[in-house]
Amino acid sequence: MDIKQIYLDADAMLEGHFKLSSGNHSQFYLQSAKVLEDPKTAMKLANALADQIKASGVKIDTVCSPAIGGLIAGFALAQALDARYIFTERVGGEMTLRRGFDVKEGETILVCEDIITTGGSAMEAAAAVEGLGAKVVAFAALANRGFCRREHSSIEAKPSCKLPGDLPFFALADFDFEMYAPEECPMCKAGSEAIKPGSRGN
Repeated sequence: MDIKQIYLDADAMLEGHFKLSSGNHSQFYLQSAKVLEDPKTAMKLANALADQIKASGVKIDTVCSPAIGGLIAGFALAQALDARYIFTERVGGEMTLRRGFDVKEGETILVCEDIITTGGSAMEAAAAVEGLGAKVVAFAALANRGFCRREHSSIEAKPSCKLPGDLPFFALADFDFEMYAPEECPMCKAGSEAIKPGSRGN
């Protein structure tokens, strides 16, 4: 399965000058919502991701996603794994489990995002469920931005990766795009203005 081609065919790998959630700038932006708007494609990707997870032998009771970007990917993955599905969301800036969701002591959780860059939001979701007694045993995403090491990839984790090194991270492909601090961005120096797409922008 050519994941990059699937993103291109869905017009979901954008090229331009983008301001990312981290504040850094990039020439490329992955808009997974465009890929996941087709339920058949969403399940095709989720099934491929589930195959990796099942082959690893990791036992999953529940899939949890941080809202809002991970919701569709996480729900599809839960269906592919025949697991329960819950999500966290920010309340007053803090990732929280609400809407009647609860977890049991020792319940095994996989945290799923659509894309993982440094893994910051995934770790916030993990902290929310572990604070209630659950146990996070793995992380997953459709795409890895190349900051963290995923299973079946030669890319090593960068210092900015926030995912724990002792838990598996499953993803379908690496998208290792160059990113720049605003003061070092060549596109800014050329006079271009960065736009901020995605769930935290327009």
